[in-house]
Amino acid sequence: MSNLERDPVELLCPPDEPAGPIVQVLAPRDVPLGGPRAMNVRRTLPQRGRTTIGAWCFADHYGPDDVAETGGMVVPPHPHTGLQTVSWLFEGEIEHRDSAGSHELVRPGGVNLMTAGRGISHSEVSTPGTTTLHGVQLWVALPEASRQIGPFFEHAETEATIVDDATVRVFVGSLAGLDADVTVFSELLGAQVDLPAGGRAALDLEPTFEHGVLVDAGPVSIRVDGTDAETDVARSELAYVEPGRHRLELAAGDAPVRVLLLGGMPFGEPIVMWWNFIGRTHDEIVDFRRQWQADVIGRDNPDGRFGTVQGYDGSPLPAPELPTVRLKPRS
Repeated sequence: MSNLERDPVELLCPPDEPAGPIVQVLAPRDVPLGGPRAMNVRRTLPQRGRTTIGAWCFADHYGPDDVAETGGMVVPPHPHTGLQTVSWLFEGEIEHRDSAGSHELVRPGGVNLMTAGRGISHSEVSTPGTTTLHGVQLWVALPEASRQIGPFFEHAETEATIVDDATVRVFVGSLAGLDADVTVFSELLGAQVDLPAGGRAALDLEPTFEHGVLVDAGPVSIRVDGTDAETDVARSELAYVEPGRHRLELAAGDAPVRVLLLGGMPFGEPIVMWWNFIGRTHDEIVDFRRQWQADVIGRDNPDGRFGTVQGYDGSPLPAPELPTVRLKPRS
């Protein structure tokens, strides 16, 4: 999915602050994507309180949306650099096409992972048979050593396992004896955890990771490392758990719970993130935008950095105007 905000904001890393609580709860912000029939998403990454969790740098949570009212997802061809996109659905079906020649559907239980590397373009459209659309779109920042690789696409189905009262599916990395069959370039975790009403589960954490718990259905109560303190996290909120923690306990109340558990080694590289590009300098972002506008929108070089998406019936998405100030790296 593209970041289709009319005026995408480049968020700056806040100054260092004293250590906070073990669990920090971050509220989402509502973002309308697109035109008059905007698709509304709840964005928890990036924000001023937390820009990354591991290499996870972007999280949009949407639905459940009635497609008859919203029009569903219609994202024209648009570019990416320096990142991976991870598409994960709870309900519905989305058709993916990209300039590497990939054409794939994603449905609940399957994951679409696209590695942009030095540059790619893609489209995402909900299928005609989709009546309800509900899921998340996630981005992963590629480290310096991998960000110029050639673009490619992967699709994988996931398996479920039971941990206490929870059903767990892993779509990136490893958890509870499950390993995702997709490629990542830093140590990462992405998993869906479902609990019935009144259910409880304890999950072993990789202590070198920082973690986030994004609540799709809740609320959920979180306890870390067996401490007495419980933190209640509401639907669409993101709970951040600092590195050095070994065990995460989740408890459902009167309603079933569904969360995404995201984790990874803290991402120590400064990045510049604007619109659909991740780079390292302002000038690099300017050049990415210039190439997209000239090569694809202006049709000067359809076989250039971003290529052409075959099979999409429509025009590619023009880039917004750059801000009038220089974009600053954040970490």
